[in-house]
Amino acid sequence: MRDFENKMNATVSHFEKELNSLRTSRANPSMLDNILVDAYGSKTQLNQLGNISVQDANTITIQVWDSSLTKSIENAITESNLGINPQTDGQLIRLPIPKLSEERRIEIIKIASEFAENSKVRIRNIRRDFIEVSKNEKKELNLSEDELKRKLNEIQKITDNNIDKIDKILELKKTDILKV
Repeated sequence: MRDFENKMNATVSHFEKELNSLRTSRANPSMLDNILVDAYGSKTQLNQLGNISVQDANTITIQVWDSSLTKSIENAITESNLGINPQTDGQLIRLPIPKLSEERRIEIIKIASEFAENSKVRIRNIRRDFIEVSKNEKKELNLSEDELKRKLNEIQKITDNNIDKIDKILELKKTDILKV
């Protein structure tokens, strides 16, 4: 059961990381977490190529360590779905965060809802796998029918709690996105 709960918690925290990568109206370095840059012959996470910091509420700066990668970083940011146009000044890249339009806010909420639905599917798949394991344990270890039902009820309760967590996190993100 401990392994079951750990997998569920990992799914919820992965969902939170996905949501942090979505753009709200404030500058947040975690928006850049999912951006991969072509560097040194492979895809590398942006945060491994320079210092990312928040200059003010509307600007993120990236101090690039290797100036030969500046163009690749610019391209990766432009091609990402963030809607940000980088401004380069030598090895410093500024990312001005424009105010979100109503259309873009609705679009971001749809993306967040997709992330939530995918996480719920993962949680249900984890539940299904553990139900199979429990049924096999019953056959192999000769567990009683009552013990199996108790275990299945506990699995369902944990599943429901984690799906509720995802829904609550999504609602908080929606209100954050809609905040002007």
